[in-house]
Amino acid sequence: MSNIPNRQAICDVLCRAAETDKDIVVLCSDSRGSASLAPFADRFPDQFVEVGIAEQNLISIAAGMARCGKKSWAASPASFVSTRSYEQVKVDCAYSNTNVKIIGISGGVSYGALGMTHHSAQDIAAMCAIPGLSVYLPSDHFQTAKLVEALLTIEDPAYLRVGRNAVPDVYSEEDCPFELNKANILRTGGDACIIACGELVAPSVQAADTLLQENIHVAVVDMYCLKPLDTKTLLDVAGNAKIVFTAEEHSPYGGLGAQVAQAVAASCPRPVHSLALPDAPVITGNSAQVFEHYGLNAAGIAEAVRKELNRWKSAS
Repeated sequence: MSNIPNRQAICDVLCRAAETDKDIVVLCSDSRGSASLAPFADRFPDQFVEVGIAEQNLISIAAGMARCGKKSWAASPASFVSTRSYEQVKVDCAYSNTNVKIIGISGGVSYGALGMTHHSAQDIAAMCAIPGLSVYLPSDHFQTAKLVEALLTIEDPAYLRVGRNAVPDVYSEEDCPFELNKANILRTGGDACIIACGELVAPSVQAADTLLQENIHVAVVDMYCLKPLDTKTLLDVAGNAKIVFTAEEHSPYGGLGAQVAQAVAASCPRPVHSLALPDAPVITGNSAQVFEHYGLNAAGIAEAVRKELNRWKSAS
């Protein structure tokens, strides 16, 4: 387990970049602590804007500053920035094509016991539906750092969702391949494949490693780029698998599972099973407890693959 949350990696990269690029600005909605951006505010007070609890204003101000030549990074809880600010994201950022990177912090069920009001299980679907807005869910702090570095080099608007807590390392300092908008194949196998994003990449890898001990060969793809979806890598891997699984910290509607099913159905039809949060308020608990309850931990993912492969074999 790493002790570096993805949100801290964002701050570290932005701090390094801001030393030489004074056009980088960070805006928060009373969320600098939750976003781990307090060090940026302390080091670069002239490049930091505290908007307060006003998420619509956060996005509009960020877009206005971008129109003035700034490189805006706006951070707010994913549950709020993907709902309260939706019109501003659509119009001020995407439609206006402004250089705003929206950081949805504490995404998914990161807020645990605070419940449905603070969970963001709809943000992938909502943000992917906005034309001109890219959507990313990195899997660990190494990949998060690479993603932020890449996004600093482009001017297109984007939504970046990260969780609250540290997550297991998927990559390492020496081994973190990264190309913007290209998924990574982490495991290979022809029995099944798991297309995962965000915090469910690590348990998907662990599940594949467990199944390998049972002579079940499962490919795993880190699809951190939800939009644009890397359909080439997806179809290359899915085309070699008997069954396709998706794993995401999101509603079963409109997220990674829906996009994968659409692409697979059009190009290489085969069963697609979505492993996701339920279409209901989730149980109270921390992320690990929620994932275990809904079968989204390594054991649950492995069991889902076993079950569907056995069913496939029985039907063949």
